[in-house]
Amino acid sequence: MDRRPIIRLIRTASAVIFVASIAGLIVSSINGNNEGWVLSIGMVSAITAIILVVASAVASTTRHPDFSDVLAEGIEDRIQRLVAAGADEAEVREIARMSVKLGRGL
Repeated sequence: MDRRPIIRLIRTASAVIFVASIAGLIVSSINGNNEGWVLSIGMVSAITAIILVVASAVASTTRHPDFSDVLAEGIEDRIQRLVAAGADEAEVREIARMSVKLGRGL
């Protein structure tokens, strides 16, 4: 699912709300500095900022490299050659697993 249009909509709506909040704060200050209005507008602006931060964090994706069947077959062939040469298969496969974990940063 492509999230870019949704994030673009959230960012645009947030920008509109931020501009409206600034205008609302100015208008409420001019009209007698009503604390209720100022707090309400400030809370709406703060909630919008939180929504924007969460949406941006959720939408950011880390691309993982595509799985390569050719590379996987090459690794399997090398494991088979090592086993045929006398290496312990369980030990060689454990080294391969640990290498994958290291590559993933786990």
